[in-house]
Amino acid sequence: MGERTPHLDPNARGALVGLTASHTRAHVIRAILEGVAFSLKDTFTILDGMKIPVKSIRLGGGGARSSLWSQIQADVYGQEVEIVEAEEGAAYGAAILAGVGSGMWPSVDDACTSVVRIRDRVLPNATSIAVIHDNYARYRRMYDGMKFIFNS
Repeated sequence: MGERTPHLDPNARGALVGLTASHTRAHVIRAILEGVAFSLKDTFTILDGMKIPVKSIRLGGGGARSSLWSQIQADVYGQEVEIVEAEEGAAYGAAILAGVGSGMWPSVDDACTSVVRIRDRVLPNATSIAVIHDNYARYRRMYDGMKFIFNS
């Protein structure tokens, strides 16, 4: 199970907990991907607490080309994720914002409705959700413990 600290800085730390000699490179890669997805799931919890609804989850950029990464995210979030056609990611988003700023569209929502196209949709795997849910609960407990260790 992958883990990370909440700081986006050069001193950020991560941990692979429970790693044994029987684990393979694939296990480590999956743990890292799940850890990142769990971290992103935390943001949904924050948004929910702020009463900001998440209507859809869209993935774009190079990472969205990975079917494994897309499936892990759908499973972790427990809902469908949409894969957008544009692979430019941040540059595409910046261009959309520039279009809104220059008056091409009255709002970001209007701009996205006009230009963002969905290439694919990935549904959560029903058989994975229970396991992922248990792993996320462990991740949260581990995260709280790691904060104490890393901050002391």
